[in-house]
Amino acid sequence: MFATFVGLLIAALIENKSTFGFWTIVTAGEIAAWRVKWEVLCTSVIAVWVAARIVRSISRNPSRYIGLRPAQIGLAGVLSVMFLVAALIGITVPERLRQREDSIEAATKARGYTISRALLEYRELHGTLPTDRDKYVEALRTLPDADGSIAEALRYVDPNGYVPTTNLASAPAKSKPPARGVALRYGNAPSNPEPSAVSFTSYDLRLPSEHRWFASDEYYIMRDGQIFKASDPKVRLSSVRIP
Repeated sequence: MFATFVGLLIAALIENKSTFGFWTIVTAGEIAAWRVKWEVLCTSVIAVWVAARIVRSISRNPSRYIGLRPAQIGLAGVLSVMFLVAALIGITVPERLRQREDSIEAATKARGYTISRALLEYRELHGTLPTDRDKYVEALRTLPDADGSIAEALRYVDPNGYVPTTNLASAPAKSKPPARGVALRYGNAPSNPEPSAVSFTSYDLRLPSEHRWFASDEYYIMRDGQIFKASDPKVRLSSVRIP
């Protein structure tokens, strides 16, 4: 076991092609440890059990068996490899967890930007963002999607997390006085005029992150193409329905 680990360590050093040094050896050891973690775990349990039985048998009958010192060295070697692999894996766990969270965040933002592009295309075609909060996914599926990126991104959105809004500003109109000598004419206006359609120009969209082990499952909020974490104080969570 020890010879195999040393061989993998040397192989990692050759692959990295970096200058020889203490931290270079540590980095190569981390690579070798992650490569053989499951093999070492299974083999070490068997090797420790066998070596412990050998040492115990020799210790009980020293007059019948010889080689107690080599047996003890073998047991110590197995325990050393187990401790070394566990230590090299343990010191890299926080960094690997951080990298995994970064990958989850990057994937969530990539899907969010794809949906933002789809919303802009929808607004360009229809003059407004999707108006139905419960059917906006179906509305975006009607867009041209040659590479399937929009359909893939819509798989991870919250169907109830879309909130379209609009900014309406009105001011009292100033009527001009009629010119002198001009008769006033009143046209026949309809009794029930249709209300003018409201164009939605802003939105909030909830983006659940992809759940993985040992990673936070925090939600993200996309507001008009900008993505924030749900814990960000800039986000008004009250405007998004969160079950």
